[in-house]
Amino acid sequence: MLLKDIRDYQILFLGLFLVLGIATRDWTLRPELIGVAIATCLATQWILSFVISHWSLVNAQEQKTNDTAYIRNLRSALITSLGLSLLLRADHWLTMALAATSAIASKFLFQVGKKHFFNPANFGIICALLLAPDAWVSPGQWGEQWWYGLLFAGTGGMILQRIGRWDTTAAFLGAYSLLEAIRNLWLGWTWDVYWHRLMSGSLLLFALFMITDPRSIPNARIARVIWAVCIAILTFILRNYFFISTAVFWALFTLAPLTILLDVLWSAERFSWLGDGVGRWGDEGDE
Repeated sequence: MLLKDIRDYQILFLGLFLVLGIATRDWTLRPELIGVAIATCLATQWILSFVISHWSLVNAQEQKTNDTAYIRNLRSALITSLGLSLLLRADHWLTMALAATSAIASKFLFQVGKKHFFNPANFGIICALLLAPDAWVSPGQWGEQWWYGLLFAGTGGMILQRIGRWDTTAAFLGAYSLLEAIRNLWLGWTWDVYWHRLMSGSLLLFALFMITDPRSIPNARIARVIWAVCIAILTFILRNYFFISTAVFWALFTLAPLTILLDVLWSAERFSWLGDGVGRWGDEGDE
């Protein structure tokens, strides 16, 4: 592989999706807002990392060294900024800055055992929706063209194979698809209605690139499956009975703290990144 770190591929793919969406879907994206998202995420990551590194001077030298390495790595912040640019829409740059700042800050503020449990991009999106009147998310922005799905599945599958998180995506999509199929049969609808509800580019992006974040989801496989199924059930309820178009994002945000309980019930080593960007289990590593 030309790139050693799998996160570099994730950055490349998300950047490709952003360019593709602007070029083929007539998105009304303002370039300056994308710039604000990227700059704010990177700056917030560096500042908060620097503060923590300075604070850790009272600790052992080994901890100080780990924090210094953590400062240099801004890949996760860049991935978060691209995720926000893909999913969140706003009229003012302050709204995008709010989303980016809260997204990165959530990694430092909401931790249990040095592990954050909120997905950063998801947390930033929810904060913007709650606090800013000009923020919105368009779940149908990718339309229903089949080749988008193939592109997302191919690129996302490559990443999931390397980090070993196919179980989470399969559990979420499998449970959600089953619930929609049962509802479709109960209402006596034709199957084209069923496929219409599943063929969503945003749903695939969520399942492949957001719900599978290895640093914030449960550690044990059985816990990840249970967690993903719970998110699928809540998404189904919010979408079909409360008619919330952004149900997947609210479901992930609401059930994110469940990770803490599941990690206690099913103990397993925590995921971390190695220097070559390949995931392994252990307590060391960066975000």
